[in-house]
Amino acid sequence: MIVEIVILAMIAAFLGLRLYAVLGRRPEQNEEPMRRRVEQPDPSAAPRAATPKLPEKVAGAPRPVALAPEASSFESSAEAGIRAIIAADRRFDVGLFLVGAKGAYGMVLDAFWRGDKDALAQLCDRDVYEGFAEAIDARDAAGEKLDAKLIRIEEAKIVSADYTAPVARIAVRFVADVASVTRDAEGNVIAGSLHDALESRDLWTFSRDLTSRDPDWLLDETDEA
Repeated sequence: MIVEIVILAMIAAFLGLRLYAVLGRRPEQNEEPMRRRVEQPDPSAAPRAATPKLPEKVAGAPRPVALAPEASSFESSAEAGIRAIIAADRRFDVGLFLVGAKGAYGMVLDAFWRGDKDALAQLCDRDVYEGFAEAIDARDAAGEKLDAKLIRIEEAKIVSADYTAPVARIAVRFVADVASVTRDAEGNVIAGSLHDALESRDLWTFSRDLTSRDPDWLLDETDEA
């Protein structure tokens, strides 16, 4: 009986070590974690979700340029620009960029609604920041209060991309549901409703100096889509 228990314990320990070897270990120094390369779309392949990660600049010769399997993530007119950006920054990834763009969209809107100029200054270039700041000042001068929330982003799609060394610019069309209400100084509702979300269509352009160590993209243009 004791011998059987010892044997079973040894088998359990062996299986535990094998499981750790498969699931528990971190990649070695020379083992780069697998990530999606931007490749020609494969109609038979199922879509793969992007892993949230900020693109960073890496020095060295560019790798062969290809486009993301999620062909629906960009317009065909943006293909040449995306290729040029990848050639200049071999870690640029379309899917990961869109993850960051969606996050930035929500953060910029939230900062504007709250009147947080400091946050806007960190997310936007000077011209866009000044436009938001003027709108916030006008709202405050009128004594109005804005209460809004982003319900969901229905679509985030790259419609154009350009690389003019060293700056990359990417325009993204956002289709989102937003609920908002504006109140006067006395708290009376003068516009909108938090119970009825409206579709918002925006065209935002993000830019980044690819020679900079700062991996962040800044919002440098806003328009209606």
